[in-house]
Parts: sequence; structure tokens; C-alpha cells
Amino acid sequence: MMLVTAIIKPFKLEDVREALTPLGIQGLTVTEVKGFGRQKGQTEIYRGAEYVVSFLPKVKIEVAVADDQVDAVIEAIVASARTGKIGDGKVFVTQVSKVVRIRTGETDVEAL
Repeated sequence: MMLVTAIIKPFKLEDVREALTPLGIQGLTVTEVKGFGRQKGQTEIYRGAEYVVSFLPKVKIEVAVADDQVDAVIEAIVASARTGKIGDGKVFVTQVSKVVRIRTGETDVEAL
């Protein structure tokens, strides 16, 4: 099992969810986060004063999937989250050693 974590632009969240649904992904976790990469923040003007926004709003999506679904999930996320502009985000994949569904006690792939 793998945990696919994607950091994307907030307005792309619905596109990513719609791309994952046909793959049989039944659950995902979404967290609103802030960060920066090559963008290095941005300068904004508020009430005539200029200030630097160091951390930009992003969305973190976490999806636990079986090993055979990893490549399809990554492709779906990348295709649906891409705008072609700096700050599109990243996808991280990590190994998951155990999963337990609390309600039923099911473990590993059955718990997904």
C-alpha cells in the first residue's frame, strides 16, 4: 500500500477529485496548507500599502491506495492539477505498512 500526497493549487481541488473518482478512489483527505517553492511568495497591495506574502495558500490531498493503483492515481492528479504555470505543486509517494479501519477492524487493502 502507498500514501499519495499531492500539494496543489486550491482551485484545482475539484478537478483532481473528479479525476480520481473513475479510478475507484473512495476516500481522500484534504487539508488547507500554506507554503512556497520556486514562487518565493508574491507581492500584494492592500489599502495602498505593498506587502509580501511569503506563504501561498495550497491544498494537500492524501490518498491511500493499493500498490497497483499508484501510477494511475499519480497520472490522474498530475493531469488534472497542471496549469503549466509555476506553483502547480508536487506529488509525493510513501510506503504504508499498515492500515486499520476503526469501525470494522478490517486491515490493509481491505481497509482502504
